[in-house]
Amino acid sequence: MSDTHTADAVTVRRDDPDDIVARLEEDIIFGRLAPGARLTEDALMSAYGTSRHFVRQALVDAERRGIVRREKNVGATVRFYSAEEVRQIYEVREMLTRQAALMIPLPAQQGLIDELSALQRQYCARADLQDLRGIHETNDAFHLALFSACGNPYLVRSLQDYMNLTLPMRAKNLADRDGLAQSRRQHELMIELLKGRDSWALAQLCVDHMQFSKKDYLARIAGEQAEQQGPRS
Repeated sequence: MSDTHTADAVTVRRDDPDDIVARLEEDIIFGRLAPGARLTEDALMSAYGTSRHFVRQALVDAERRGIVRREKNVGATVRFYSAEEVRQIYEVREMLTRQAALMIPLPAQQGLIDELSALQRQYCARADLQDLRGIHETNDAFHLALFSACGNPYLVRSLQDYMNLTLPMRAKNLADRDGLAQSRRQHELMIELLKGRDSWALAQLCVDHMQFSKKDYLARIAGEQAEQQGPRS
């Protein structure tokens, strides 16, 4: 595995730990740091222009979010998920998503429609600018606003945990033109379905919405394994 690298790292203020965490998360979820890449403290200090204390704080936070793995005698690496782990994680996320969508009262209140429409406009604006962090943040804000309408904060919290867990698998597709275009279309359709009464159609669309990134990540895993195995004689 390659050592820590950031293709277009930006120097941040030494006294801004939140920005360091955001930069590390962004480099991981948008693929600038590959799954399995080693994360050495010295390399991160150099890349982000910060202290060892804040680098360690960033690694602890990234581990809590499930995007970094820290092991004794190994150190920190970008979290790598096996194909089976990906399937199992998405099984749980799909169940939570379907249940939350089914619990949203339809037709939805106009306030929810207006909120989601405003977030969708922000999402599209960020997409047009190719602002990856903005795309990621407005996308998650859209889905959390949508699922919060189910009325069960414990379900929403669990769903948010699994959204965070799948960040390395899904966020890279927000930089993919086809994946982003599909995401935008599906968001628009979700808003339209909220105006009607077909809860099952809404729930199925929300589950279908995840499949592009899931299939892409599984394909990337298969491709990496094929490269490691090399050509067969």
